[in-house]
Amino acid sequence: MASVTSDIETPERGCPDGTPTAEDTEDTEDTTMTATLLDGELLAAKVRAEVTDRVARLRSAGVTVGLGTILVGDDGPSSRYVAMKHADCDDVGIRSAHEHLPADVSQAELEAVVARFNADPGIHAFLVQLPLPAGLDEERVLMAVDPDKDVDGLHPVNLGRLVMGANGPLPCTPAGIVELLHANDVPVEGKHVVVIGRGLTIGRPLALLLAMKRPGCNAAVTVVHTGVEDLAGLVRQGDVVVAAAGRAGLVTPDMVKPGAAVVGAGTSWEGKKLMSDVDESVAEVAGWITPRIGGVGPMTRAMLLRNAVRAAERSS
Repeated sequence: MASVTSDIETPERGCPDGTPTAEDTEDTEDTTMTATLLDGELLAAKVRAEVTDRVARLRSAGVTVGLGTILVGDDGPSSRYVAMKHADCDDVGIRSAHEHLPADVSQAELEAVVARFNADPGIHAFLVQLPLPAGLDEERVLMAVDPDKDVDGLHPVNLGRLVMGANGPLPCTPAGIVELLHANDVPVEGKHVVVIGRGLTIGRPLALLLAMKRPGCNAAVTVVHTGVEDLAGLVRQGDVVVAAAGRAGLVTPDMVKPGAAVVGAGTSWEGKKLMSDVDESVAEVAGWITPRIGGVGPMTRAMLLRNAVRAAERSS
């Protein structure tokens, strides 16, 4: 299952995790910030180094970690996203397996490939890239994925494990956000976190994860959305604010408690410019903030690699 950064829609350009490609980005410079920068690129590099070490240890024990991708059709952003997954795998020593199917593939043919990946012991985790072309039943395809090989952590079985506090692959973007806050010593435990957005990929699983009694979490969590009254007043109560609604510039300085940590997890596009849910001027009020580029996106990709190596460790 593919990770998505918006609770409203998938960006029309760039990669589905919000990571821009060279041809999609006109401007990558952030304005001067007064808040502490939550640098996702820096932390993701450390996670990739950890994954590289774990992959090497498995290889020395005779296990080659394998991550699979299934792409249907020729959607540009989806193709670029899958290509970035394979590049990430090459960087950390994970073997890539890929199946590229035509847009007119039948439901049965697609499900047969999913079944083959489920049965292949050399593929420890995989994803079916979304969106699928019209006429294919996405829910049916995703339900066919073996939960133990669900690299995105969004299979209903794995979301159920999250609710129960049981071990299983965590949704990549929520896990990356928690790691980013924890690594930067942002106080979360016992604090009030406001999550803007209730989507399956970020808002709902992030709220569950942050409320759990575990290091870096154990917070009081409020989930809001763009349809509530006095959104600004509710957001202003948060010690930590995570915006995952897919509305450019939704969070403005007047909505933020001074010194709060603010994470822009939702993205959208204005022409060729990737836009965050958080207006850059929020840096003048916040204590910590993610950059418009290089915040949550790199962490999502790094967590996917970690999920893959964990799947290999469990299976071996």
